[in-house]
Amino acid sequence: METLLEGLSGQWSTQENIKMDQFDNLDKHTQWGIDFLERYAKFVKERLDIEQNYAKQLRNLVKKYSPKRPKDEEPRFTSCLSFYSILNELNDYAGQREVVAEEMAHRVYGELMRYSQDLKAERKHHLQEGRKAQQHLDHCWKQMDNSKRKFERECREAEKSQLTYERLDNDINATKSEVEKAKSQYYMRTHMADESKNEYAAQLQNFNGEQWKHFNNAIPHIFKNLQGMDERRTVKLGETYRSFAEAERRVIPIVSKCLEGMVSAAKAVDERRDSAIVVESFKSGFDPPGDFPFEDFSQNLSRTGSDGTISNTPKGDRDRDGAPGSRPDPKHATSKTKNKLWLFGKKPKAPSLEDFSHLPPEQRRKRLQQRIDELGKELQKEMDQRDALNKMKDVYEKNPQMGDPNSLQPKISETICNMEKLRSEIHKNETWLSEVEGKQGSRGDRRHSADNHHHTPQGRESPEGSYTDDTSQEHHTPHHRSTPAKPGPPNPDPHEFDDEFDDDDPLPVIGHCKALYSFDGQNEGTLVMAEDEVLYIIEEDKGDGWTRARKQSGEEGYVPTSYVEITLEKSSKGAVTYI
Repeated sequence: METLLEGLSGQWSTQENIKMDQFDNLDKHTQWGIDFLERYAKFVKERLDIEQNYAKQLRNLVKKYSPKRPKDEEPRFTSCLSFYSILNELNDYAGQREVVAEEMAHRVYGELMRYSQDLKAERKHHLQEGRKAQQHLDHCWKQMDNSKRKFERECREAEKSQLTYERLDNDINATKSEVEKAKSQYYMRTHMADESKNEYAAQLQNFNGEQWKHFNNAIPHIFKNLQGMDERRTVKLGETYRSFAEAERRVIPIVSKCLEGMVSAAKAVDERRDSAIVVESFKSGFDPPGDFPFEDFSQNLSRTGSDGTISNTPKGDRDRDGAPGSRPDPKHATSKTKNKLWLFGKKPKAPSLEDFSHLPPEQRRKRLQQRIDELGKELQKEMDQRDALNKMKDVYEKNPQMGDPNSLQPKISETICNMEKLRSEIHKNETWLSEVEGKQGSRGDRRHSADNHHHTPQGRESPEGSYTDDTSQEHHTPHHRSTPAKPGPPNPDPHEFDDEFDDDDPLPVIGHCKALYSFDGQNEGTLVMAEDEVLYIIEEDKGDGWTRARKQSGEEGYVPTSYVEITLEKSSKGAVTYI
C-alpha cells in the first residue's frame, strides 16, 4: 500500500496509482482529530471546574473566619486587623481564580466546542463530496464494463454465425435459402459486434476520462480540503493551548499584589500598640489599696474574768462588723455572695445603668464621652435641618407663590423639640462626666443651676433657664429657647453675672463666631451684637442654648447659640461643639 503522504508537495493525494483505501484512512484520521479536540475541551472543562470549586471554597473559608460582629465592636489589635486584611486579600485572590475559570470557559472551552461543531460539519461535507465522486466513477466503470461484456458477447455470436455460414456454404446438400439465411445472420452479428465495439470504445474512453478527473482533480481537491481542515484544527489547538496559559498569566500581577498585601499585613503587626490597647481597654482608674493596719490582739490579755463577759453585741453583728478597726476580707465577702442561692436558680442579670456607674471610672469616662459625641452629632444634624427649614420659610415668605410658610412650622417645632431633648441628654451626660473627672468648679455650678432649683434665689434667672417669682412653687421648669427667632427675654439677677465677670483673670479664647442675626441684648448678662459681627468665644454652649462671648472691645456676655456660627480652635482641649 502506498504511503499516505506522497509527492514533493506534501499533499495527501498523488496523481498516480492512488488507491481508495487512503480515503478511508483520511476518514478515520479526521475523526480522530475531532475526537482529540473534544477530549482536550473536556480537560479544560474539568480544569475550570476545579478553579471554580477552589474559588468557592476560598470564599467560604473567608466567610467562615470573618468577624460576625460589626467591625466597630471588634478589637482594634494590629494582629486582628492584619488577619482581617489577609482575609480580604484572600477573598480577592479567590476572585482572581474565578477570573481564570471564566477566561478558560469563554476563550478556551466555549471556543473549542463551537469549533468542534464547525469541524464536524465541514468534514461531513468533504466526505460526502468524496463519496459522490467515487459513486460517479463507479457508475462510469459499470457502464464501461457492461459495454465491454456486450462487445465480448456479440463477438462470440458473430464468430458462431461465421462458422455456421462457412459450414453451410461448403455443404453441397445445403439449399441456397439456408446459405443465404446463414449469410445474412453472419452479416447481422458482425454488424452488432461492430456497434458493441464502438459503444465499448466510447464507454472506455469516457471512463478513462472520468477516472483521470477523479484521481487528478476531484480526489486531490477533496483531500486538500481535508488536509486544510486538519491543519486548521492543529492551529486552533495551538491557539487554545496559548489561551489556556494566558488565562493564568493575566491574573499573576493581581495575585502578586494580593500576596504583597498579605506580607504588608504581616509587617503591620505591632506588639507595642496591641499592648497599649489592652492597657487602655482595661484601665480602671481605681487607686491602689492602702496598707493594712496593725491589729493588736494582746490588749485583751490584761482583762479580768469579769471583763471577759459576753458582749451585748449580737453575734451576727460581731461577725459582720469584725473586730474593732479590722478590715473586711473581700475574698470572704465574695465567696458568701457567690454561695448565696437565688429563689429561681440562676441570679438575674443586673439591668444596665444609664450613667454607666457600674463601670470603673476610666471605662465610665470613655463610655460617657462616646455617648456625648454621638449626641452632639445628632444635635448637629437637627440644627442643620432647622436652619434649612428656616431658610425655606424665609423664601416662602418672600415668594408666597412658591409655598405656604406656615406649612413648615410643625416640622420646625418638631426639630426644635428634638434639639431640646438632645441638649438635655448632653447636659445630663456631661454632668456625669464631670463627676467622673472630678471637675465640679465653676463649670459645674452653672451647668447644674437648672437642676438645683430649690437653691435658686427668688426671681433669679440665667441664660440657661428662667424661673417664676412664685416662692410657693416647689419645682421650677427651665425654659430653653425653642425657636431660632429672638429668645425669650430672661430676667437675671443683677448680681449673678457681676459675680461671673468679676474674675481677676479673663477666660481664654477657645474660638470665634460670626453673628447670623442681630441681637439687642436687653437682658442683664447678655451681649448686644450686630449681624455679621465677629466675636470671641470664651465658653461653650452647655446645652442651655447660650454661648458666652467677648467683643473685641473686651465686653463679655451671653448670646443665643442659634444666632451665631461658631468655629472652635483645634487646640482647645475637650471642646465639644453643639451646633
